[in-house]
Amino acid sequence: MLPFINQGYREGCDMQIGLFTDGLAAMGFTEALDWAVSREIEAVEIGTGGFSNTPHCNLQELVESGQARDEFMGAITSRNLTLSALNCNGNPLDPDPERGARTQQELRQTIELAGQLGLDTVVTMSGCPGTPEGGGYPNWVTHPWQQEFADLLEWQWAERVTPYWRELGALAADVGVKIAIEAHPGQVVYNTYTLVRLREIVGPHLGANLDPSHFFYQGIDAPMAIQHLGVDAVFHVHAKDACLNPHETAVSGTLDTRAMANIRERSWAYRTLGFGHDELWWRKFVTALSHVGYNGSLSIEHEDPVMSTEEGIEKSVNFLKPILLRTQPEESPPWM
Repeated sequence: MLPFINQGYREGCDMQIGLFTDGLAAMGFTEALDWAVSREIEAVEIGTGGFSNTPHCNLQELVESGQARDEFMGAITSRNLTLSALNCNGNPLDPDPERGARTQQELRQTIELAGQLGLDTVVTMSGCPGTPEGGGYPNWVTHPWQQEFADLLEWQWAERVTPYWRELGALAADVGVKIAIEAHPGQVVYNTYTLVRLREIVGPHLGANLDPSHFFYQGIDAPMAIQHLGVDAVFHVHAKDACLNPHETAVSGTLDTRAMANIRERSWAYRTLGFGHDELWWRKFVTALSHVGYNGSLSIEHEDPVMSTEEGIEKSVNFLKPILLRTQPEESPPWM
């Protein structure tokens, strides 16, 4: 069993303001990079497949062409940007044969591309299978009763999740790539417990893409979740907020299938940083990251239905600037 709790702390960090560029899908690749630089963004995360429409990446071309890879990385580094991760969020365990095979192929190619680029992090999701009897739709089990649900969940982990991720994890380890799993509603990994379960199956090269926006509605304390995961288990971070609708949560709870854009009626919604939780909460969040030695990007992901993408990203950048921890503490400060 991998140790997660009480692994000790690593103080100090050098965090960067990042951006998942899918939010700028209306812009071309270099236009999006220039826009990011003009807003003082320091790192970019690029979508390669899965749920992404890949506005800034031709995955097949990049895998096959060294020249294309050089041009891709040159466009990023020449602007003094860092590539924080490739993102292939999707459902690799989709029971629909066409969708599942396509996502699995894209994820494998993304891992291959990361290895070719010398990049150590690929962001993705665990996936969610269907049922033993077949069918074309995922089946997300969130309750152990009736017994059929508990049986289905164990079948999913034993027959679909474990074999797939052991094989893919070995592939990633062979090319020196870490898999950052985003715990997300609708996936078998959706909270800290399920992330730990998958990490114990695959090994230490599988960890978290920590996105607190998916934790708020579940009642998960993200800083405590970070502490529970411990040192070296947080590989990447998404900076996205969420707000709870107090009236709807009081009368209907937080399990909500109404359209995401229907913010006035839903129990919760994704929001721009600071529009769901205040600066103090986010200061605690980045402090928790520093305690486990996270020295990477906080990648802004815009999914706020209330404001435009550009406005939301700009507000998030300005919100993060005074919060991120930039420097290492002195080895022997006078006050210690």
